[in-house]
Amino acid sequence: MRPVTLTTERLLLRPFRPSDAPAVHAACQDPDIPRWTSVPSPYTLRDAEHFTGAFSPQGWHTDTDLSFAVLTREAQALVGAVGLVRLDRLRTPERQAELGYWTAREQRGRGYTSEAAAAVARWAFRDLGVERLEWRAEAGNHGSWAVARRTGFHREGTLRGELVRGGTRRDVWVGSLLPSDLPDLGAPSGEPAARTPYLPYGE
Repeated sequence: MRPVTLTTERLLLRPFRPSDAPAVHAACQDPDIPRWTSVPSPYTLRDAEHFTGAFSPQGWHTDTDLSFAVLTREAQALVGAVGLVRLDRLRTPERQAELGYWTAREQRGRGYTSEAAAAVARWAFRDLGVERLEWRAEAGNHGSWAVARRTGFHREGTLRGELVRGGTRRDVWVGSLLPSDLPDLGAPSGEPAARTPYLPYGE
């Protein structure tokens, strides 16, 4: 897939570049990021160089893992990352993707990540034809859930023992976002963003 750039009122979202490695490395020294995400710990500069110079470009090339560097528009400072994993490219769910993110410690509490997540969600629905976005986080990750909730996700439940981390099985919260959760969303052509009709249980 050809990489794209998105903008919001305060942010610029673009694919990662090799030159982002030092900022990514610095951000991932915060112990909360490896605690709640899948980044390696300890997180080395080599890890950051691999992510920005190899993993992220490959994800765009194969249209499987679309990672955005989130930057402030004015200072071009790294806020964090928002990634969209194309589940429909990896297994059977049709038109589904998973949204993930992390935020640099000094940029938290400003609403940046929910602003970026909303932009990526709308892009996924409108331009990629995604019809269901999934959010997952280890149970207890209230910061991640706060971002998901502000973006419009509905928390659906807990997957018991779904995540193995540090040799221990842990519970996972799961939620979803549908195009119908964003009433002002429309496809560029004016057609509904979701192509497949949705019939909620009991209706």
